Amino acid sequence: MGLLLHDYQTTVKSRATLTGIGVHSGKTVTVHFLPADADTGIVFHLSNGGETRELRALVAEVGATDLCTMLGDPAGAHIGTVEHLMATVFGLGIDNVVIEIDGSEVPILDGSAMAFVEAFDQAGIETLAVKRRYIRVVKPVRVEAGASWAEFRPYDGTRFEVEIDFESPAIGRQQFASDINPDIFRRDIGRARTFGFMKDVERLWAAGYALGSSLENSLVIGDDNRVINVGGLRYPNEFARH
Repeated sequence: MGLLLHDYQTTVKSRATLTGIGVHSGKTVTVHFLPADADTGIVFHLSNGGETRELRALVAEVGATDLCTMLGDPAGAHIGTVEHLMATVFGLGIDNVVIEIDGSEVPILDGSAMAFVEAFDQAGIETLAVKRRYIRVVKPVRVEAGASWAEFRPYDGTRFEVEIDFESPAIGRQQFASDINPDIFRRDIGRARTFGFMKDVERLWAAGYALGSSLENSLVIGDDNRVINVGGLRYPNEFARH
């Protein structure tokens, strides 16, 4: 039986560019996505007023996870708020890409992954002549942190089952469960936005966070425990999908 296309590594076919503001820094940043050879992985080239620094998207490079996922050294060269971009790379099955960025935070855009999806779709995705390598889960592995937990289980494919529980009646207990492939990611996950509470805004601003946050890029729950965005929710369970 021959190998299937999804057994091979991929990259983008051509260059793509996005510009926006960082949700925490409030600063304008431009990011370019470039084709990369097989086995390159996801590599950031950070050019922020000095020499270019390379940061690889590996768990060993995660320097902080407070209100965003950050690669690198929080006190030195780093790139923050990589989660929507990394979710898109995974969701669309992109194995190799060089990401040039001229600031220390990936732009938030509309608060979801869709602008990244559209940029990659416009650039095109190319299949390379080198096979992928996989990690296969052969027994359950569980990680706990306070009342939260995550568990990897054996499965023939890739599936996420997510449940969240917030005291706010605007969110409450929500679930989302689905196999994941590029079409499902585009349709069922990519448009879900980051969210927050109006009551937390002043505290976040004082701590130097959310300086670029607005109703244009965040789903906001007001003091009356209702979503205050004019368009409302994009999915009934948008919070869980995010």
